[in-house]
Amino acid sequence: MFDFDPYEQLQRLRPMGSFALTSDDLEPGRPLAEAQRGAGRGGGDVSPQLSWSGFPAETKSFAVTCFDADAPTGSGWWHWAVANIPASVTSLAAGAGAPDALATGALPEGALVLQNENREPRYRGSGPPAGSGVHRYYFAVHALDVAHLDLDPAVATPAVLGFNCFFHGLARGILIGTDVNPADAD
Repeated sequence: MFDFDPYEQLQRLRPMGSFALTSDDLEPGRPLAEAQRGAGRGGGDVSPQLSWSGFPAETKSFAVTCFDADAPTGSGWWHWAVANIPASVTSLAAGAGAPDALATGALPEGALVLQNENREPRYRGSGPPAGSGVHRYYFAVHALDVAHLDLDPAVATPAVLGFNCFFHGLARGILIGTDVNPADAD
């Protein structure tokens, strides 16, 4: 595990408020459940249930991201990125990161799903490689001051969404889960 928190660094650059983010599927600071792990590790690639409250009244939309800060890349690894979630939505059910989430209504109308690092518009579960230690998975909900981010899903990356969240962010809620490759477990 690296010794930095990317959101702490962002907070130093541009302080913003925080709000409550909870999950029925994720215990803060604890290992991810099997369902939230990648299929390559025997998991289900199922995004966790998320609920949020206490965000600023002037919030016009939300974005949801999942970022592995400990991926051995120098730039982390984005597992999920969704923008343009209406301000009236305060929870997502488990599985809202499925490939067909927009078609089935698991994500609200108007939501925009960007491709993860695997170039898939969906949630991809954890799968840290052997030799890379414990990884932290930052599930973040970003309260934004705009109702719509004009991002092209064919070219915009989760990092571009993160850039927009930095400049349009009012507050954020964060939950961190962990995972480790079995080869690295004690």
